Amino acid sequence: MTALPRTLLASACALAIMAGQAFAFDTRAQAAFVMDQTTGTVLLAKNADEARPPASMSKLMTLYIAFEAVRDGRLRLDEELRVSQHAMDYQGSTLFLKAGERVKVEDLLRGIIVLSGNDACVVVAEALSPDGTEQGFARLMTQRAQQLGMTSSTFRNSNGWPAAGHEMSMRDLVLLARRIIEDFPEFYPMFAQDEFLFDEKESQNRYNRNPLLGLGIGADGLKTGHTQEAGYGLVGSAKQGERRVIFAITGLDSAKARAEESESIVNWAFRQFAEQTIVTKDRAIASADVWLGAQDSVGLVAKQDVTLLLPLATPGGLKAEVVYTGPVEAPVTQGQQLAELIISPDGLPETRVPLVAEKAVEAGGFVDRVMTAGRHLLARVQSQPEETM
Repeated sequence: MTALPRTLLASACALAIMAGQAFAFDTRAQAAFVMDQTTGTVLLAKNADEARPPASMSKLMTLYIAFEAVRDGRLRLDEELRVSQHAMDYQGSTLFLKAGERVKVEDLLRGIIVLSGNDACVVVAEALSPDGTEQGFARLMTQRAQQLGMTSSTFRNSNGWPAAGHEMSMRDLVLLARRIIEDFPEFYPMFAQDEFLFDEKESQNRYNRNPLLGLGIGADGLKTGHTQEAGYGLVGSAKQGERRVIFAITGLDSAKARAEESESIVNWAFRQFAEQTIVTKDRAIASADVWLGAQDSVGLVAKQDVTLLLPLATPGGLKAEVVYTGPVEAPVTQGQQLAELIISPDGLPETRVPLVAEKAVEAGGFVDRVMTAGRHLLARVQSQPEETM
């Protein structure tokens, strides 16, 4: 007897699955990546792996390394760092730092997060750089990004100032945002701060540029970005109930378009998708044939409930199939993995769920084995074409 791959189509009603294809979101962004952080489901990917100029969104990498340094004791929040002439010389969004002055680490972090301070980034970078330079820190950023799985990110400076080869993908930015949220919950609330007055004499830059804060949609981070080359972009996150959505967009032509697109993405992600339990633990959803066993088949069950984020619109059947190599040779032990349930929602990544034997099946006795072999032989004979005389 030769074991062959078997595929069983599992009906939607048998699996208690009801879902449909969500209305596709046609984003105006040149590149975008949207993920449900709670389940890890990718909801939208448009040019998501293209390396592009990230502008100030790349400051998230500087912040991640700074958070690590504080957590590890290499930096203290109340420690004062000296401002270099190089840091002072940066233009764009700044804290108006002066060369020679000393600034607390906590103020520098808030200045980067809330005010997008280019100069604040450089002060932190020079303090943590292996060689004391911003260029050395940029090399450290690239190395650390690779370690985190950000394969489309290369850094030339600490703040996203336009530079040839300073690039990130939208997927990398979402991965980085997720790591910040999950790895540093003690620092993440800083991203929801809508105002930070670092110096009363220099109040031109005091408000958070994130357009989603204060809209009542659960937005609480992370970072905007804009240069002429990159266009307008945003790495954003919002939480409603137990669900959190993280997204990155870039290439919009105005701050207004960025604000509108970001709000639309958040609303779409929460309104068009919901978590559904589609497989119940220990409930048989299919069966596998058993060869030379005390029983001809065994039920296939999942070890735990399977909950997926699925689209709500256009209710209909969800494609699912059970795949196994069979028939399975007896004896079979309870809990032995025998098959895989492949669930394929329209427009979303497929999910694979291991299936195990519902109960043990002992090897058949002599009579069982003879009868099984006889049935198998009879089936083969009946399947042969008749000879033509």
